[in-house]
Amino acid sequence: MGLYVEARIRAGIDEVWDRSQLPDRHQRWDLRFSEIDYLPCEPGEPQRFRYATRVLPLLTVDGTGVSAGERNRPDGTRTSALRFASAHPLSLIEEGRGYWRYVPDGAELRFLTGYDYRPRWGRFGRFADRLVFRPLMGWATAWSFDRLRLWCERGITPERSLRQALAELFVRIAAVVATAALAPVAPVAPAALLAATVPAVAAAALLLPPLPTTPAARRCLRRPLERAAGRGGSAAAPTALLATLEQS
Repeated sequence: MGLYVEARIRAGIDEVWDRSQLPDRHQRWDLRFSEIDYLPCEPGEPQRFRYATRVLPLLTVDGTGVSAGERNRPDGTRTSALRFASAHPLSLIEEGRGYWRYVPDGAELRFLTGYDYRPRWGRFGRFADRLVFRPLMGWATAWSFDRLRLWCERGITPERSLRQALAELFVRIAAVVATAALAPVAPVAPAALLAATVPAVAAAALLLPPLPTTPAARRCLRRPLERAAGRGGSAAAPTALLATLEQS
C-alpha cells in the first residue's frame, strides 16, 4: 500500500476496535475527518459510509466508502478492509482502498493501517500529491493514531489532546519569536552569540520531543515491521477482504 502507519497501544482489542470502527468515536480522534456517518444498507450488504473533511470554515469536502467488515483469525487478529471515493471537485483523492489490522502482541495491541489512492487533476494532481498532500496525509494519520493511543492508555480525550497540542505549539513558536525580538536589544552578549541564539532556539523548538501527553506522529511506525526485516506478508492478510470489496 502507498501509506502505512502503525501504533502500539496498551489496550484491549475490543476497546480499540470500537473507537476506530464506530463513526461517532472514530471522528473524534482522526484528524483527517470532521464527520463520519453510516449510510443505509440492506442486511448482509457491506456497510457503506459517508465521510467529510472541513477544509475551511465554510468549505467541506466529502466522499463515500464501503467497508467489508471484519475477519477474525485464530491468533486473535482482526482485519477490516474498505474502499472509498469522492466526487467532490476539490478533493484531490478520486478513489482508493485500504485496510485496518488489530494484532494482539502480549500486553500491547499493534494497530495498523495501509492505504493508497489515485489522485485527480491529472499531472498537476500527481505532482501536488507526491510533493505535499501524501506526506501530509501520512503525518495526519500517524498523529491521529498517537492521539487514539493517549485516549486508550491514559484516558486523555481527543478534544483535550488537541488543545494541549495547540498550546504546546504556541509555546514553541512564542519562544522563537521572543528570542528573535529580544536578541537585538541584549546589552552584553557578543553579536556572534546573538546571531546563533535564534537558530538554536528554533532548532530546539522543532526537534525537542513533545510532552508524553501530547500526540506525536514520530511515535508511530511508518514502515511495516515485516518489510523492515526483509520479509513479505504485511499486506497478505487483507488481500481476501480487498478482493471481496472489488466484487461488491
